[in-house]
Amino acid sequence: MKVGLYFGTFNPIHTGHLIIANHMAEFTNLDQVWLVVTPHNPFKKKSTLLEDHHRLEMAFLATESFDRLKPTDIEFRLPQPNYTVNTLVHLQEKFPTHEFSLIMGEDNLNSLHKWKNYEVILQNHDIYVYPRINTEIANEELINNPKIYRIDAPVIEISSTFIRNSIKDGKDIRPLLPQKVWEYIDHNLFYKK
Repeated sequence: MKVGLYFGTFNPIHTGHLIIANHMAEFTNLDQVWLVVTPHNPFKKKSTLLEDHHRLEMAFLATESFDRLKPTDIEFRLPQPNYTVNTLVHLQEKFPTHEFSLIMGEDNLNSLHKWKNYEVILQNHDIYVYPRINTEIANEELINNPKIYRIDAPVIEISSTFIRNSIKDGKDIRPLLPQKVWEYIDHNLFYKK
């Protein structure tokens, strides 16, 4: 089975995440897309994150009607801070018959060379890249790498940061969130302060 791994803190998961994940599941050769809820991105401040179990629960609520989208907490049990290369090794050992690929935006592709052991990732895994507005691919080596597939996916400019700030400011941003995710956030008074 070909599985695309879509990593994120999903703080919170929003319709943009679902559009990208579903597009990858429906319009590429991937059989499933796993939304890897990360406990801590080494490049982000941990203090801004909701607790892991809340973000995972929202990912399950958001994807429950999508057969090919599967949230996973696989990184919750790995040493922190964790790196993608370690997660890939762990998943390949746990699921030896699966073929794992990465899904990332062009902005992340531009910083791929800063990732721990990125050469190992590129050697062993395909990378599916979705477009972002105003993102230039600076690295020619990455543009022409046969393991990197640029996918003509919808350009989504919704960010979790914008959603958190809007909720804090009392704005109605319900259209940007799956209904059950909005209800979960509202019920728990998340991002209000």
